[in-house]
Amino acid sequence: MEKKSYLKIPQERIGVLIGPDGGVKKRIEKAFGVTLNIDSESGSVEIVLDVGAKDVVAIFTVQNIVKAVGRGFSPDRAQRLMDEDYDLIVIDLEEYAGRSKNALDRIRGRIIGKGGKSRDALEELTETMISVYGGTVAIIGKPEMLEVAREAVMMLVKGAFHKTVWNYLYAQRRRLKKERIEIWEGQPEPKTDAR
Repeated sequence: MEKKSYLKIPQERIGVLIGPDGGVKKRIEKAFGVTLNIDSESGSVEIVLDVGAKDVVAIFTVQNIVKAVGRGFSPDRAQRLMDEDYDLIVIDLEEYAGRSKNALDRIRGRIIGKGGKSRDALEELTETMISVYGGTVAIIGKPEMLEVAREAVMMLVKGAFHKTVWNYLYAQRRRLKKERIEIWEGQPEPKTDAR
């Protein structure tokens, strides 16, 4: 039985997905045992699991990589999704801006910040990668940090002061660091070979 998946990405991102001389497309196909059928006119992408491919989950990983490229990530950054510890979330900003282009531009500006400084700080404090593209914000990261990043972005979308958001992020980092330390302290001492 042939496994297939379909999705659509913006037409202007098709070239990025294909890559120079088809390099990105070929790399994805080879790495996951899939075939990408790309319609550059409509932006639709069909992902077909090759016959004999063992990893059925690969189709979902490829779906996320294609979606990430479609949401503005470079193929190299989107490739982080090959690591099963990473996931992708997409936030639709148009849901919060309504039909107002000015409101959407204002929200995007708050997330990106002057010269990209706000987005850079968000990425650093949450250990994630963030792409603001069109009417969306896409975030790639580990699950525990994805939720923190999503909350920080939503705070900015809803008009919170940047300082309030940074304070929230610093508090979350301290909490996560403390939890990680507690996990390690709860581990039994490794046995040493006393010779």
